[in-house]
Amino acid sequence: MSPTPSLPRLKLIPSGWWVGAGWYAGVLLTFLVRVRLPGQYEPSVRPGALFYRWDGLLTQLLATALAAAGCLVLERRPLRGLALVLGAAALATMSLSVAEIPLAQYLAADVALYFISATRSRRTGFIALLMALGVLAGFLAMRLLAGWVVGTSAELVVALTAVVAWLVGGSAYEARRHGESLAARTAEQAVVQERLRIAREMHDMVAHSVGIIALQAGAAARVVHTQPDAAREAMSAVETAGRETLSGLRRMLGALRETDPGYEGAGRDAAPLRPAEGLGDVERLARATTAAGVGVEVHWEGERRPLPPDIDLSAFRIIQESVTNVVRHAETGACRVSIVYGAEELVIEVCDRGRGTGLAREPGFGLVGMRERVALLHGEFTAAPHPEGGFRVTARLPVPAPAAPAGSTA
Repeated sequence: MSPTPSLPRLKLIPSGWWVGAGWYAGVLLTFLVRVRLPGQYEPSVRPGALFYRWDGLLTQLLATALAAAGCLVLERRPLRGLALVLGAAALATMSLSVAEIPLAQYLAADVALYFISATRSRRTGFIALLMALGVLAGFLAMRLLAGWVVGTSAELVVALTAVVAWLVGGSAYEARRHGESLAARTAEQAVVQERLRIAREMHDMVAHSVGIIALQAGAAARVVHTQPDAAREAMSAVETAGRETLSGLRRMLGALRETDPGYEGAGRDAAPLRPAEGLGDVERLARATTAAGVGVEVHWEGERRPLPPDIDLSAFRIIQESVTNVVRHAETGACRVSIVYGAEELVIEVCDRGRGTGLAREPGFGLVGMRERVALLHGEFTAAPHPEGGFRVTARLPVPAPAAPAGSTA
């Protein structure tokens, strides 16, 4: 019943840690290729004259400190963090006696470039790519101006890795934006579908109320001359039903007016003329769920009294959806439903002590629908893990004062 799925563990690691891991992997590789490993007659790369000297090791230590500083600020200031990592890559090359910036020293820069392209805007990612390629070009230009040998072909390979990192990061950025767009669109569709379902249920409620009004009016017309008291009682019931129906329609009309009225004519004839479900059906729901294997304990507080049909129906639907989520996702054998009748509000709470993550194989929109229901009734809705374990859904629905009959006096 979790409202949002938890992130994979690898995605919880900050990007700076990944860049740091890339840097230390590059440093380790730099030392390994300059050591004669078992099975080798000589090292793959001969160390330069400064490599094992104190000034060469000090240069490596300073470059590592510079890279660590870049990792720390990468999340807050990505371009500044990348600049520090690029500076560390150029500095670490000084003691290697090579004609280019090796790929091992540029591995951390490639990782940083990927994260910047994947998490920031395309403009920021492109600036980061220009910085990475600019450092490579500047390093070669300085060596050419000094009359030293340059490793142009090797540097082209390093530049290619930077471009690949930028392209892969940009692809991840576009995929994330597309996923967010699809999620937002799907959530909007779920809200519209929920509003249409509420409209259909409102149609059932109105149809039931109108049917009762017709029956009571017909009975009053038949006995108005012979049994005036019975006719007066029937007309009083007609007035009460009409007032409650109009009150519910006024509360729902403003929100439902924004919804596409495609339901008009599509399901009207199919809607059965029957009483809408309400809190009176909670015990039946509890028995059916208990028979299915999940015990439901219903706890009532306050003075139980009739509620407006739209509030009564929405309260039942919230309980029904919450209990359904417990059965599907909570991995528990019991849950508790609390219904509190207050002076001005109705409080519903459904909680369990399950150990499930709340993640369904197929994503649903139960919480979205419940939140929409409560919002349409100007209430408050919360759904979150319980501090003591499990999950809790709470809805507070304001209950308007009952309409006073016409002609009544205080």
